[in-house]
Amino acid sequence: MRILVTNDDGIDSVGLHVLARAMRSFGEVVIAAPDQEYSGAGAAIGALHLIQPEIHKRHVEGIDTSWAVSGPPALCVYFARFGLYGDPFDLVVAGINPGANVGRSVYHSGTVGAAITARNGGVTGIAVSQAVTGFGVEGQGWDDAVKGQKWDTAATVASSVVGAWMTNQPEEVLTINVNVPNTEIEDIKGWRRTNIGLIAPRSMMNAQMEPKEGYDGSYYVRMEYGEPVSMPSHTDGGAIEEGCVSITYLSRFDDVAEHGTDHIHNSLTDLVGDANILYS
Repeated sequence: MRILVTNDDGIDSVGLHVLARAMRSFGEVVIAAPDQEYSGAGAAIGALHLIQPEIHKRHVEGIDTSWAVSGPPALCVYFARFGLYGDPFDLVVAGINPGANVGRSVYHSGTVGAAITARNGGVTGIAVSQAVTGFGVEGQGWDDAVKGQKWDTAATVASSVVGAWMTNQPEEVLTINVNVPNTEIEDIKGWRRTNIGLIAPRSMMNAQMEPKEGYDGSYYVRMEYGEPVSMPSHTDGGAIEEGCVSITYLSRFDDVAEHGTDHIHNSLTDLVGDANILYS
């Protein structure tokens, strides 16, 4: 089993390193991650007719092969199709993103975009994100919010999902969006299979232009953010708010969703206990 691990926070992210090391028990792990921050990049691969991507070897403790790519996470995954990192991969795992990718942030997330790009290439992609203090804003965790992050909890949940997927792989390739509360594993209330919410738990509320002194016709964009809001229990954000792991299938095939992924749910129940099972 070959597993490609990526993220949208860059090659130096602690969450990436913790996730990659957690995947080692399942097979050969290769990291290919952006050389800088690409949060909010979605599934963009960039303007290939303008950029000249580069790939550089990097050292990540405990991982034999790691690459820093001068492009967004979807491009990191896209390059795997052409054998840039060796033999084909059986699975792509993206994360651990600091900031829950729930609600509308799912559609902007570089973490989720990497998993979708994997699926588009015929490989299951699993996106792993974790809530931060105040939920972050639009799925992104500011520096202060990331302090005290329980990376090992998200890595343990990710391992449970990957292990269950490997035990009984569905015939169809999937995109699985996993969101984990920022708590100790024993404090997780359970897990839920959820819908995507319509809003983010904390959103951008306003943006205004402020003239940039010394530059004619140029402006700073000053953004204002709202307070966290409650989301319905059946949504991905609602599950996180109530202390549960959220599992959302972004590529749904009815037979797979109803039957082919029961082993994932059973594995999560064994790990964190039971909760209401809500179908997307």
